[in-house]
Amino acid sequence: MTTVPVPWAEALGASLPPLVVQAERVAATVMQGVHGRRRPGQGDAFWQFRPYLPGDAAARVDWRQSAKSDRLFVRETEWEAAQTVALWCQGGPGMDWRSGKELPTKRVRAELLLLALSALLLRGGERVRLFGLPRAFAGRGALRTIAQSLPAAAEVAEDGRIPRHARAVLIGDFLAPLEETRRVVAQLAARAVRGHLLQVLDPAEETLPFTGRVRFEALGVAEHALVPRVEGVRALYEERLARHRDGLAALASASGWSFATHRTDQPPEAALMALHRRLAPG
Repeated sequence: MTTVPVPWAEALGASLPPLVVQAERVAATVMQGVHGRRRPGQGDAFWQFRPYLPGDAAARVDWRQSAKSDRLFVRETEWEAAQTVALWCQGGPGMDWRSGKELPTKRVRAELLLLALSALLLRGGERVRLFGLPRAFAGRGALRTIAQSLPAAAEVAEDGRIPRHARAVLIGDFLAPLEETRRVVAQLAARAVRGHLLQVLDPAEETLPFTGRVRFEALGVAEHALVPRVEGVRALYEERLARHRDGLAALASASGWSFATHRTDQPPEAALMALHRRLAPG
């Protein structure tokens, strides 16, 4: 009988420093472009106006600009809006699983991609926020602080402090029921936050390569399922996974978001390049 491995994770405090180094190396493989994404000038000195939206505090209304028309306007800086990218990594025991010792866990790969993307954004003059934290980070020296702040980030991708019109990247396995992800994306889209979902899976979660009698153990709980002959359910499993992915892509598209997948046995550079391109202006 084959038993699917139980959760594996190193102590986060011990794994973060080398993870930061690896993230810097991965980021170095991605070209920033000649000018980067940041527009000229000091971000906090360049004001811009946007229409007032339900939920905005009255104190944020710029009455001088609003007096020029019959609409209300809110004044923001570039730092508060276009140059803010909010990042989130999924937690939970399921993210600590890997099918082989030669592979990273899904959590380690997700955090590596988040930190490498942060490195690129910080180099380009962007501000990076983690869901659940009260402030954004700026400057190339902020990467280690971001890494150290990961344990304090929100467990759920919900944060009313994310600026409107910001960009967001959510990284996880997204194997929960579609309605949970749909609700999170819809709430962010309602605040005019555009974003990207990156599904990170172990290769065994795609191919179900096991044979014979397999006991599947639910991570973090006592539940399990015993499949007498796993080969007999492989086709059905692949069909349901494909249907789930189609659902993720559809719900992302419905809110003006994008969706992509990444496997932990693949190099992280390709996924990072795709993420960076998604965040390009326009």
